[in-house]
Amino acid sequence: MATTERQAEILTPKFAWAILSEFVGTAIFLCIALGSSFQWPLEQPSVLQISLAFGLTVATMVHIFGHISGAHINPAVTLAYFVGNQISIVRFVFYMILQVLGALAGTGIIYAVTPGEVRSTLFANQVHITSGEAFLIEIILTFSVVMCIFSVTDKRRRESGSYAALSIGLAVTMAHLVGIYYTGCSINPARSFAPAVILGKFGPFHWIYWMGPFMGAILAAVIYNYILYPQRLSREERLAVFKGFFAPEDNLQHLSTDRHSSQVLLKNSSLSVIVLPGPL
Repeated sequence: MATTERQAEILTPKFAWAILSEFVGTAIFLCIALGSSFQWPLEQPSVLQISLAFGLTVATMVHIFGHISGAHINPAVTLAYFVGNQISIVRFVFYMILQVLGALAGTGIIYAVTPGEVRSTLFANQVHITSGEAFLIEIILTFSVVMCIFSVTDKRRRESGSYAALSIGLAVTMAHLVGIYYTGCSINPARSFAPAVILGKFGPFHWIYWMGPFMGAILAAVIYNYILYPQRLSREERLAVFKGFFAPEDNLQHLSTDRHSSQVLLKNSSLSVIVLPGPL
């Protein structure tokens, strides 16, 4: 059986581009999405407008950065991928940090270039129901979005990929069409954290916008990756993913060739058993 040498992903240029993409993607996302919610004197934004802005911006970021970093742009999504054993502990930590920094940068930019009377609220999340109800709403909305993300990006589905960005964007839009009325719709801790930092107003319910999305993301990761559609990986392979070690592309090609050759030999040997006559 062929053995595959693995190398640490943190030492590769692709890893550096990935974490940079998470920073830039999160910054652009919040800069545009939050900007759509400001109350200009000419026209007041509607819930539909804000929801579409969030969803379309997410879809655009997935199109741009999806093949580079996965375009999580959301700590809850990154946590879900980590719990689902699809990214390493190193990538998990770096993504989380760069997403929060990107959120602060994007929110700071749109806040700085917007007149004071327009940017006053910065579309910071506000709870309009009880804390328990708000916590449950954030769990449900995040769960639905993350389940959609896992489903449309699953490489085992033949039809996945071409419409993944649009599907994810529509899922985010759906969540906002409902969630804005209840909690302002976070489903993204970085999205709630950055406006709170810029305004200096956290409030007694800020924990909901971390714990709710995290809980919903964990539930989605466990249900999809371990119950509904588990991946058949060995213990060693799962440990390699956790530690951040991967097989170089040239080794993977050799391994794929070896497997293909083995399958051909197996097929030929099976045919020979069928064709050759039995003992006389």
